[in-house]
Amino acid sequence: MRIAVDAMGGDHGPAVVVAGAVEGARAFGVALDLVGQEATVRRELAKVDAAGIDVVVLDAPDEIGMDEHPAQAVRRKPRSSIAVALEAVRDGRSGAMLSAGNSGAVMAAALLVLGRVPGVDRPAIASFLPSSGKRSLVLDLGAVTDPRPPHLVQFAQMGSLYVKRALGVERPTVALLSNGEEPSKGNQLVRDASSLLAATPGIDFRGNVEGKDVTRGVADVIVTDGFTGNVALKVAEGVATLVTDALRAEVTATLPRKLAALALRPAFRAVGARLDYAETGGAPLLGVNGMVVIAHGRSNAKAIRNAIGVACRGAESDATGTIRQLMARGTSDPPPTTAAGPPEVPINGNASTAR
Repeated sequence: MRIAVDAMGGDHGPAVVVAGAVEGARAFGVALDLVGQEATVRRELAKVDAAGIDVVVLDAPDEIGMDEHPAQAVRRKPRSSIAVALEAVRDGRSGAMLSAGNSGAVMAAALLVLGRVPGVDRPAIASFLPSSGKRSLVLDLGAVTDPRPPHLVQFAQMGSLYVKRALGVERPTVALLSNGEEPSKGNQLVRDASSLLAATPGIDFRGNVEGKDVTRGVADVIVTDGFTGNVALKVAEGVATLVTDALRAEVTATLPRKLAALALRPAFRAVGARLDYAETGGAPLLGVNGMVVIAHGRSNAKAIRNAIGVACRGAESDATGTIRQLMARGTSDPPPTTAAGPPEVPINGNASTAR
């Protein structure tokens, strides 16, 4: 399998993306299509050990900046590294696409190049937040800030199929993020969505959960609107940073604490790994006709490496094909086969930046 990587995306530039992608290719046994300005990508590729890895550089002269307007940039720069990487997926060259670049541009370009799965009204960004136990897949994390209740039902269906196919969860449970567990709590969107989720066959809906439950693994899938989900994601990242920074400051404050910390180093490392966003790697964009993974803009090489794993698992499990058949069949039960993709659709100009 080949993974198309937007080598120009991310806050740290091609050096980090190329290094992380090569690490990921070696760890997960995949080939790479590194997409970007050819001279720049080859220069960074020469600095890393890529021996034994099938790497091809696909030239893309245009680059979309992190602060550019997504839809306008995609239209103005048709040969951007984001667009060329997505074309590799559309044309069957690559099994998945990964970018740490402008997430709004990735979403807009994915809708233009790959199109939505027929029957999917809105795509959704899905990812696992740090957890004290079993992790929950949370969606949407920023693709749709003003959804309608049926959109949240589709998010639940797509999320359930993703954890079922990509992670092997036999019967995924679903919860709805709200300001209280009672069905009467929440705004009109939440109350209406709760009723629809409870009435939709194939969804194992367990009711509402509060913000404190997101990191407790109370359900396999937690659905919410993109605005709330993105705020929850940023809060979780901030709390994780606060905890790790506070621990580091306290255990190094005195010599006795430093000595005690040596004995507890494995435990500290385990906690750090559980809280580290780089362990998750990337977030799949569910509902478009191809496996697209969006990594954090500030991704380091470790995060890119793990995002390669996310892309690989999503493509190998054919999560997109399963969602396609779900929408055709109208059920969350896993279909036995996969089908071909539909024609392209226009850009959704309302796509928002998730990260």
